[in-house]
Amino acid sequence: MKFTDGFWHTRPGVTALYAQEAYDIEQVGSALRVSAPTKTIERRGDVLNRALLTVTLSSPLEGIIRVRVEQHTGGTANPGFDLVGAEPDAGTIVIDETGGTLTAGPLTARIEQGSPWNLSFEADGHTLTSSGHKSIGHMDLAPHAPIAAEPAGVAGVTTTGLAPASAYTHAQLSLGVGELVYGLGERFGPLTKNGQTVDIWNADGGTSSEQSYKNVPFYLTNRGYGVLVNHPEHVSFEVGTEAVERVQFSVAGPAIEYLVIYGPTPKDVLERYTRLTGRPAKVPAWSYGLWLSTSFTTQYDEATVNSFIDGMAERDLPLSVFHFDCFWMREFNWTDFEWDPRVFPDPEGMLARLHEKNLHVSAWINPYIGQRAGIFAEAKEAGYLVKKANGDVWQWDLWQAGMALVDFTNPAATRWFQDKLRGLFAQGVDAIKTDFGERIPTDVVWHDGSSPDVMHNWYTQLYNKAVFEVLQEHRGEGDAVLFARSATVGGQMQPVHWGGDNSSSFESMAETLRGGLSLAFSGFGYWSHDIGGFEGMPDAAVFKRWLAFGLLSSHSRLHGSTSYRVPWLFDDGTEEPGQSAVDVTRFFTKLKLALMPYLYRVGLEAHATGTPFMRPMQLEFPGDPAVDYLDKQYLLGGDLLVAPVFSESGDVQYYLPAGTWTNYLTDEVVEGPVWRRETHAFDSIPLWVREGAVLVTGSRDDRPDYDYTDEPLITVYPGGDGADRVVIIDNPLDGSHRTVHISTELDQTVVTGDSAVPFRARLAGGTTVVATDRKALLR
Repeated sequence: MKFTDGFWHTRPGVTALYAQEAYDIEQVGSALRVSAPTKTIERRGDVLNRALLTVTLSSPLEGIIRVRVEQHTGGTANPGFDLVGAEPDAGTIVIDETGGTLTAGPLTARIEQGSPWNLSFEADGHTLTSSGHKSIGHMDLAPHAPIAAEPAGVAGVTTTGLAPASAYTHAQLSLGVGELVYGLGERFGPLTKNGQTVDIWNADGGTSSEQSYKNVPFYLTNRGYGVLVNHPEHVSFEVGTEAVERVQFSVAGPAIEYLVIYGPTPKDVLERYTRLTGRPAKVPAWSYGLWLSTSFTTQYDEATVNSFIDGMAERDLPLSVFHFDCFWMREFNWTDFEWDPRVFPDPEGMLARLHEKNLHVSAWINPYIGQRAGIFAEAKEAGYLVKKANGDVWQWDLWQAGMALVDFTNPAATRWFQDKLRGLFAQGVDAIKTDFGERIPTDVVWHDGSSPDVMHNWYTQLYNKAVFEVLQEHRGEGDAVLFARSATVGGQMQPVHWGGDNSSSFESMAETLRGGLSLAFSGFGYWSHDIGGFEGMPDAAVFKRWLAFGLLSSHSRLHGSTSYRVPWLFDDGTEEPGQSAVDVTRFFTKLKLALMPYLYRVGLEAHATGTPFMRPMQLEFPGDPAVDYLDKQYLLGGDLLVAPVFSESGDVQYYLPAGTWTNYLTDEVVEGPVWRRETHAFDSIPLWVREGAVLVTGSRDDRPDYDYTDEPLITVYPGGDGADRVVIIDNPLDGSHRTVHISTELDQTVVTGDSAVPFRARLAGGTTVVATDRKALLR
């Protein structure tokens, strides 16, 4: 949201009140409070008829400093997000004649006494970022002040379509030379956000627009820090697009609050951020396997479902989860939690039969209730639906005729909704796809009096939390999993999330990956997407290339809109051996299942530290300028580099950073840094193992949930620093684990187990050795 007309002027109708100096600085409890008049005070009369901005610095956690800017402090404070990891009195304050400092562990905020206004954030002896002249401002707007970023000059319009408020507060933080910005939720445009205007406003816009299902007002930069703007409502970011030397963020009203989060590495920033806002939950091993859906508007019944499942088994295509999309319920009734009896007369029996086939079952829901549904009147009578100002239930006809919205600010409504879910779980459903949650109106009244503007983005958190809580109650912690579309800050605690409605093209495949990497930079540990695209029927090449990408993602789902996604529909199987859609599905599914001992450990790391499962190159190689803008490759965990192929011909160009890299599929060894251009068949993809990695693979490739300690293969890859390593191998079936020690003795690699259970070990490209608790020497 832009308030200025170039460097010198404000836009017509905009009155800007900037913090001009730190007039006085005082300690108030555990906070540092700064009085910042909007004019430099030169004489006594200057204090009259003058706005004063109150800037309060505090720390909720070591390495994190909170800044709150207020014109008037008498209003009801915005509650902000749930900062679940906050601790009291985390900072140390010092005030002297030069100004004041607040130090929180390695991070210090320094405010200079006097004029001009200068607030800086420092760590390791250097300034990370700063808030200088005209960086803190309260903006009063005339009714038709043109503050829109796009289209330029149109009065009364923002990029979200929201009517502007009469007043805004903004803050700006400096961007250094070469400083790059990442994050701000799941965004499908360029991964590097410099030069972009980003509106934090959840919307159902697909993957080919500037809108986003998952808006997160948090960014991090390659200078070792991140920033969370602590407002669930609409936040507008100008990333070098108003003041090109700064990131600006603005909110409606008399106050703004943001938190600066120190690293120094991007991983450290995410560790602190997720410690404050919540870690991703642990997800079950079975969820990492292949999910197959009915698709959206296709015709299906139990016979159709069985034909898909049996067809996968007949073709040796391991399947872990079967998903029932919307039409498991009767049309016009969504969501009433009742199986359509015309199509599924015996849901309990059907689900039991699916469980007998070693499948888990997922079912679709949304937080809306169509007025035809039998439970609509029940919810209306009990006051469980969002209302208009006149007391009527809010309704519209988009999506479902006369649909209303469950009011999750009402604890009784939440319990009622959860009870409906308990009935579904009792029938045999194991996982829930929580669709929608973005189309939340602002012309409504909420049960607890919440601001409609705040609830627009915050609603998804209440919705997904309600579902996830009852899932954990039913299945236990660590065995609950969602497939959610919308999110905001804290949504990472209820995994998994998928990328929304993409189209069936290579371009959409690429934009889907950009969205996932952007979400990873926003604190989300797990992420998935619709293999082959959702809209349209992908041609065989798109589907097969997307299979490789999808099965080398955190979670893997075959799902479409108007067409099925079973692999045998995409070609006739007469292709060159190994190149049909069925062959490619089999190859990459079994590859993922064999990698499960490694992948499961990656998931545990996401849960423990907040480091995402799929990692942008900038996260793992922050000192390498060659990766600054890379958005077509990523790391799967810390040791596997994946470069999806976005072409039918198989042409791909990608980058290997410094170090020794080993091709997982061929054992070719390459020294980086190097750019490579290659051509790959459909059953191939650039998949490289990082130097010095110790990769544990399993003894099975038919399911994701098996005992990984049962004769695993331990492969030691060349390179690295030669230091001793400890590798943990899990048994997700009972929660136990075992360890293997890797060391170097007399120029030989030594693998030592901690029990008599046998394992296999090898050097990449070398001979397999069988070992137990005895040392296995690998040359």
